Amino acid sequence: MKKSLVDYVVRRIIQFIILVIISTSIIFILPRLSTDTGPVEQAIGRVMSQGQYIDPQAVEQLRENLEIAYGLKGNIFQQYFTFWGNFLKGDLGPSFAYFPTPVTELIFHSLPWTIGLLGITTILSWILGNWLGGIVGNNRNKKWARTVEVIINGFRPIPHYILALVLLILFSHVFPIFPSGGAYPPGIIPNFSWSFILEVIKHAFLPALSLFILGIGGWFQGMRTLVSHIVQEDYVTYAKLTAIKKNEIFRGYILRNAMLPQVTGLALQIGMLFSGTLIVEIVFNYPGIGFLAYQAILRSDYNLIMGVTIFSILAVALGTLIIDLIYPLLDPRISYEK
Repeated sequence: MKKSLVDYVVRRIIQFIILVIISTSIIFILPRLSTDTGPVEQAIGRVMSQGQYIDPQAVEQLRENLEIAYGLKGNIFQQYFTFWGNFLKGDLGPSFAYFPTPVTELIFHSLPWTIGLLGITTILSWILGNWLGGIVGNNRNKKWARTVEVIINGFRPIPHYILALVLLILFSHVFPIFPSGGAYPPGIIPNFSWSFILEVIKHAFLPALSLFILGIGGWFQGMRTLVSHIVQEDYVTYAKLTAIKKNEIFRGYILRNAMLPQVTGLALQIGMLFSGTLIVEIVFNYPGIGFLAYQAILRSDYNLIMGVTIFSILAVALGTLIIDLIYPLLDPRISYEK
C-alpha cells in the first residue's frame, strides 16, 4: 500500500510538471510569433516621440538594455533557456507598464485578492449548491422542489459579466448600498483593524455575490441529477424497507455516494471558476489577477501578460493536483495502484 501510494503521488506530480512545462513553453513562444512591434521598439518609439534629439548610440544602448531586461537578447533558443533560468529563480522580468517593478511583485500583490474571492465563493457555492441539489433531488416530485429548481436554473445561462453589471448598477448606482469598485477606500493603508476588514468585506460583497449566485447553479443541477438516479438504486430501496430513518438514508446512502462525483467535478471546474473570477474582477475593478491582466493587455505589457498567464495556469494545475491526490482518500473504491 505504501509503495502504491508513493507511485501514485509521483505519477501525478510528474503529470503536473509536464503540464506546466508544455503550457509555459507555449506561452513563451506565442508572443514571439506575433508580427506586431515588440515591447522594446514600442518603448524606444515612445522615447523618440517626445521630440527631443537622442544620439543614435544612446538609442542602440537603450535597445540593448531593454532586450536584456525583457529577456529578448539573442535568438529564440537563447531567449528560451534564459527565460527558464530566470523562471526557476522566480524572476519573470520587469513590468513594462510599471517599470522597473518586477512582474512577480505585482502578481504577489494581486494574487491574495483573487484567492480570497475565488476560495470563499467556491466553497460556499459548492456546499450550498450540493445541499440544495441533494434535497431537491430527494424530493423531486414535490411542488416546492420544482419551484426551487426553476429559480436556480434560471440564473445558470447568465454570463458572469452580465450578472456582475446588473448587480453593479442595481446596488451601487440605483440603490447606492455597496461601493462600485476597488477592494477598499482610496487613501487607506491596509491593516488588520476591524474597520479595514469591514471595508474589505463591503467592497468584496458584490463581486462575491455574482460568483456565488452563478456558482450554485452548476453544483445544484449536478447533485440533483445524481441524487435522482441514486434514490432508484436497489440498496436505497432495500434501506427504505428496513427500520432505518429517512434522514439517515439520505445522509448515509444517498448524499454520501452523490458527493464523490461532485469532488471530481470541483477539480474539473477549477479552470472555469478561475476564468469567471477574472471577468468579475474586471467589471468591479477588483485588484486581483484578472484586473491586473486587463491592465497589462491595455498597456501591451508583454512580460506582465505572460507572468499572469503562467501563474494562472500554475494555480489551476496545482488546485487540480491537490484534489486529485486527496480523492482516493474520500472514495475507497479508487485505488492508488491505478
